[in-house]
Amino acid sequence: MVGDVDMHNASIWLLTERPGAVEVEYWALSAGALASQGPAAGAARRVRLQSDTQVAPGTAIARLTGLEAGQTYGYRVSVDGRLQEPALSFRTHARWQFRQGVNAPEVRVILNSCTYINEPSRDRDGSPYGGDYEIFGAMAQAKPDLTVWMGDNVYYRENDYTSAEGMAYRWRHDRALPELQPLLRTGRHVATWDDHDYGPNDSNSSFSLKGAALDIFKRQWANRSWGLPEAPGVFGSFMESDIEFFLLDDRYYRDSDRDKDSPDKTMLGSAQLRWLKNALLASTATFKVIVSGSQVLNDPQRFEGWHNFRAERDGFLKWLQDHAIRGVMIASGDRHHTELLRLPRAGTYPLHELTCSPTTAGAGRNAKPEHPALHVAGTFVNQRNFCTLDVAGVRGQRSLTLRSWDTKGKELWSQVLREQDMR
Repeated sequence: MVGDVDMHNASIWLLTERPGAVEVEYWALSAGALASQGPAAGAARRVRLQSDTQVAPGTAIARLTGLEAGQTYGYRVSVDGRLQEPALSFRTHARWQFRQGVNAPEVRVILNSCTYINEPSRDRDGSPYGGDYEIFGAMAQAKPDLTVWMGDNVYYRENDYTSAEGMAYRWRHDRALPELQPLLRTGRHVATWDDHDYGPNDSNSSFSLKGAALDIFKRQWANRSWGLPEAPGVFGSFMESDIEFFLLDDRYYRDSDRDKDSPDKTMLGSAQLRWLKNALLASTATFKVIVSGSQVLNDPQRFEGWHNFRAERDGFLKWLQDHAIRGVMIASGDRHHTELLRLPRAGTYPLHELTCSPTTAGAGRNAKPEHPALHVAGTFVNQRNFCTLDVAGVRGQRSLTLRSWDTKGKELWSQVLREQDMR
């Protein structure tokens, strides 16, 4: 799959059946040409590397450099000298900033969380928890430019998270699912985590294998960055057209949700929170999407969430309002239902949170919204689904269209947020 892409570089993630020698061959495609036609003689460049043998066996990330902006490239992979099919393609980001009369590109983004792939030999007894894998085909058919995996992207079993080997095994098992392959080969992919792809259920900073969990997670995705030199983690930010995503790490520094609230109780940790504030202040994006594995605004719910860290969360929400940060919305997963929340704020625009879940894990049992005062009517979904964000419009009048889709790709609801209403 294609991970991070900018105007002149791209990262390609792959998984081989066993560790071996990998070669990624790539070339510029002329208008109308197909990747399956292969490169012209002498036109291809190559990156050679070995897939991992220890942390996450068989994984490899190839970095392709020196690319042209706004150009489509074909690429194909060889493993131990054997050419793999099919040849695929990606496109680098175009140069549109600071150009008179040029609008930011339109872009489609998929949001999803809670992906459970059954494995009877290692699962708990009873009815399978995962299902409806055809949803991955529907997601691929939606033709996303980018897919953002918002956490619980795999589910570590009790016999997985007791060892680094077990966690690496879970990724190998799930990534091999045939129904998943079309989506992995469509658009670009980035991810943050939540408890189930970090460690045990509801796990926090005390998880003793969190260092191994971080190393393994970083081998499963080709994100642009991972935390800060002084603060390890999976948090980071990147631009896609004129929308910027701020991926949060809600596990590595997290205190227990069950601890009594206090000014020091933290979900993000001081270094990550400082980064988030400065990154938002530095952002020039029309829309700024804060991606959190844990739900943020839903106070009445009894499960995990940033609402259990009131001093930290409310302090951040006040900071957002005091600094008049434009164009902010929140995207979250975890809850096994989908809904749009709308928080009114005096003197400024309302803050929206789109919770989108589950993809293939079991749907929640809630029959109705937990927070009627914030709930946007008609957006509650308690079945497997995925969500899309579509960014379009001319400069100064951009729109962000939010939609939920069922497992077969049927639209369930849509809402539009407008640039001029988020100032």
